[in-house]
Amino acid sequence: MRLERLVARGFRNLADLDRPIPPAGVALLGSNGQGKTNFLEAVYYPVLFRSLRNAPDRELARFGGTGFHVTAEVETQNGRRTVSATWTPELRRKRLALDGMDVPRVSDAVGGWLAVAFLPGDVALASGGAGERRQYLDRMLSLASREYLRALARYRAAVAQRNSALRLGRLDLARAFDGPMAEAGAHVIAARIAWVEGPGARFGAELSGLGEPLEGSLRYRGKAELAQSDAWAELLDASAQRDLARRMTTVGPHRDDLVAEIGGHELRAYGSTGQQRTAALALKLLELDTLAAAREDEPALLLDDAFAELDRGRQERLAARLFTGKRQVFVTAPRLDELPPGIRVEVWGVEGGAVSGAVAG
Repeated sequence: MRLERLVARGFRNLADLDRPIPPAGVALLGSNGQGKTNFLEAVYYPVLFRSLRNAPDRELARFGGTGFHVTAEVETQNGRRTVSATWTPELRRKRLALDGMDVPRVSDAVGGWLAVAFLPGDVALASGGAGERRQYLDRMLSLASREYLRALARYRAAVAQRNSALRLGRLDLARAFDGPMAEAGAHVIAARIAWVEGPGARFGAELSGLGEPLEGSLRYRGKAELAQSDAWAELLDASAQRDLARRMTTVGPHRDDLVAEIGGHELRAYGSTGQQRTAALALKLLELDTLAAAREDEPALLLDDAFAELDRGRQERLAARLFTGKRQVFVTAPRLDELPPGIRVEVWGVEGGAVSGAVAG
């Protein structure tokens, strides 16, 4: 899957652009604050129709602007398609379109364009709290499977309604949502565990390939028995008074974690900065492979300052792992000499939000 043309108007600090994209990808060079990450965000927005950095849509519009528009013209295994999104304050919801036809729901538009992104903040996948890793699993599995996306939406809706009843002190009303929550939650947990035991089992190999000498592994922390919907009733009965006291649901996949370990120790607590960065990159590579296998098409890869804080050996191993086959890669750096050898893509400059043509070197 490749991005052939990107159109962005009114987006962040970017000057309006309508540019063809080279098949192999682009290296974006420029000082901090010039718009490199904003360009990557415009590229990624039509994947999930939300900000890479979890910003609300209103913050993606240029200061003083009236909204924004992004269009990705994409080449896929099944032919070309166009994915568009428009947001203005007047719209009750963002306007989405596939091949020029309006799509009323985000869930129906997701997956028309696939990309995996790594930002500096994604080191939190290894160093941060459980919520970061749950979000990682949910994003990846939702893009890989519409069934998972639908189950996750049903589960979140049931938990939200259940919690609303608990905040009112209505345990009887809250328990009415136990069935829908159990059915959808069992699907979510089963899919997460299947991923950890399948593609996730390659985590150690990815770490090793990036230069980590210690053995790495992933495990799912949660109640595995809840992968069966009929196991929920007993646990929900046991937690009922606790849920009422805390005014929140304390059982379910929204409480679980994906635990990364290196050398037999939890990476979050004991890993060095370099190990945590390497582990986060390994998780992104697993995401890339998971989506490629599920969709039978290679997603693009977006790397924002990914080579910083890695020694030259790990930089070169990462470059060798990334720039293989027909994958389209977008990478940013302040200067060309901060990229490792072996990156063979067209180089563009970004200054003051304006994206220039090919840069010498």
